[in-house]
Amino acid sequence: MVSRTEPPAMNHGAATPVLELQDLSIHYGRAHAVQGVTLAVHQGVLAVVGRNGMGKSSVCNAVMGLVPSQGRILLAGQQIRGLAPHEIVHRGIAYVPQGRRVWPSLTVHEHLQLAARSGRRGDWTIDRVYEVFPRLTERRQNGGAQLSGGEQQMLAIGRALLLNPTLLVMDEPTEGLAPVIVDQVAQLLSTLAAQRRMAILLVEQNIGVALQVADDVAVLVNGRVAACMPAAKLARDPEIQQSLLGVRSAARPRALHGANA
Repeated sequence: MVSRTEPPAMNHGAATPVLELQDLSIHYGRAHAVQGVTLAVHQGVLAVVGRNGMGKSSVCNAVMGLVPSQGRILLAGQQIRGLAPHEIVHRGIAYVPQGRRVWPSLTVHEHLQLAARSGRRGDWTIDRVYEVFPRLTERRQNGGAQLSGGEQQMLAIGRALLLNPTLLVMDEPTEGLAPVIVDQVAQLLSTLAAQRRMAILLVEQNIGVALQVADDVAVLVNGRVAACMPAAKLARDPEIQQSLLGVRSAARPRALHGANA
């Protein structure tokens, strides 16, 4: 098994990371869910992968100020740990949460209008979201409760992009989606990564998607970073995949524990 107490840093030059986690720890009562995680997100995509219960979503929640944590969370070199979630958003981080969390009674267009008013000026506008997700155009007057799981995920992603963030945090964006929607989300992530206009921290259960879109991949095992390497290296090494994740990536993206329907 490949395991390192402190994974080697990726060689991204001397530039300050967009996001840096230094010795991040999270407790839930007596449970030590995240144990001394140190990671850096530069321009591009860092995917955090691992089996269920390894602390991946807890890392996202800590970055967004949703759970208490210890250590340092730096955005462009500035400490943000301890700030309220709305302050973290105003600093330039947008969040696509696990489970989408859309408002049942608000229409698609009302969701996007609220996000656009809260966000910074930039490339992402409501019209552009509709262009990227034509299905949302068709459903613009439907409430959140009337949308399918795939449509809700499109809305959650579009809502986050309208903030025109410096960093986009995505927690399991392909969870529970049909394969055609998974492909669409993966293609959007690849496009965003290629544009290099925002960094992305991607927590993803689907190893195929993670390897397809990420520059680097960090593997969490029992709340610790067991390995951190370029995605291309992990994709070429089925033994490491099997050892750390219990799977081997397939030609099509697939989940770590069964297919997401």
